[in-house]
Amino acid sequence: MVVIQFFENNTLVLSQLVNNIPAVDENIKIKGRKGKVLSVKEVDGNVVHVHVALEKVIKKQLLLKDDKKRRR
Repeated sequence: MVVIQFFENNTLVLSQLVNNIPAVDENIKIKGRKGKVLSVKEVDGNVVHVHVALEKVIKKQLLLKDDKKRRR
């Protein structure tokens, strides 16, 4: 078992205890976001740092409030 710490821009995104280590250029999904593994670095005997590039979150704009509706 290996502890994998996923980083995006030097920010820890997720720590996981898993059996297999992801390979470079592998597509992964973390917290519902698609991403790609950039680098894998073994830090300690059972700790691995994985740097990933996740897709950007696109926030939807709120609908404009329609003030023309009649109030009751």
